[in-house]
Amino acid sequence: MGKNNRRKKRESLPFGTLVPVGEKPGIEQVLISNISYSPNHYNENCAVDVNNFSKEISEDKFHWININSLYDLNLLEKTGKHFGLHNLLLEDILQTEHIPKYEEFDKHLFITLKMISVTDGGKIEFEQVALVLGKNYVISFQEQPGDFFDPVRKRLLDSSAQVRNKGSDFLFFRLIDVVVDNYFLVLENIADQMEEMEARTMGEDEENNLREILNVKKNLILLRKSVFPLREALSKLSKTESELILDNNLKYLSDIYDHTIHVIQSIETYRDLISSLMDLHLSSISYRMNVVMKVLTIISTIFIPLTFLAGVYGMNFHYFPELDFPYSYPLFWLVCVILAVCMLIFFRRKKWL
Repeated sequence: MGKNNRRKKRESLPFGTLVPVGEKPGIEQVLISNISYSPNHYNENCAVDVNNFSKEISEDKFHWININSLYDLNLLEKTGKHFGLHNLLLEDILQTEHIPKYEEFDKHLFITLKMISVTDGGKIEFEQVALVLGKNYVISFQEQPGDFFDPVRKRLLDSSAQVRNKGSDFLFFRLIDVVVDNYFLVLENIADQMEEMEARTMGEDEENNLREILNVKKNLILLRKSVFPLREALSKLSKTESELILDNNLKYLSDIYDHTIHVIQSIETYRDLISSLMDLHLSSISYRMNVVMKVLTIISTIFIPLTFLAGVYGMNFHYFPELDFPYSYPLFWLVCVILAVCMLIFFRRKKWL
């Protein structure tokens, strides 16, 4: 079923109906991982059975459960049932084209945001990540395997790391922070592309350069659409009075909010720069066209009097006084050359050449 068909199908369904919207990744088996930890304990299970969540979760430890696909509805329903997740929350998890948002439920805090990456070919890809914060656990839902969370996993191995000692809300903030920090890498890639395009603006490959400028402009629009709503979501999260978030951990959320503002400001700056680059590109094309037209105009102007003389003496009248003069032909060429040279000197003095 195509993406548009799935979207049309769910439009007539009741609230909370689970219908995936995005493109299904080509993976054969959905993997569920669980990292359980405390200041003195660490254990990782990379192949959790959804039917045995009760054996995985314990009250005296913190847990990070990661699910790498959103297309096994049976798994999603069982996960929601075990953790008491509202159907509207599960519905939002499946809405992979949804803008970033934050929702607060009785026993959970929920946020969706975009994980943005750059491929080796320079293409920007967007993937939705949904995070659920519970009493002693965090659940992350991803569209497909692969993420930026390896630094967090490595920190969890260190018993002295903050993430091991500050509870599940700190892990929740840390995962958001990793996603937001990666936006800066994407912006750096865009900045490099813009520098290359600016260097090529005065070159000859106009069509390819214009295509790249439009592509970067499109990426900046998508970035703004993905990041701008995150500011409001984080603002709402910072004002929460939920018992799931400790007061002494809110300062880390403030740091994430500052990073998000910085990213948004950078995107706005790059949008202005790409517009200026577009104007520069069009001005460059116009300038080169004017140079070509000036050269053609000068050539045409030089040949206008010469064409006139050639037309006059090319007329088939019988009585032409100059025709009887023995040096008429070389004299005609001499006059033409002198006339052309005089016009070139005139253009030179006018600084038209």
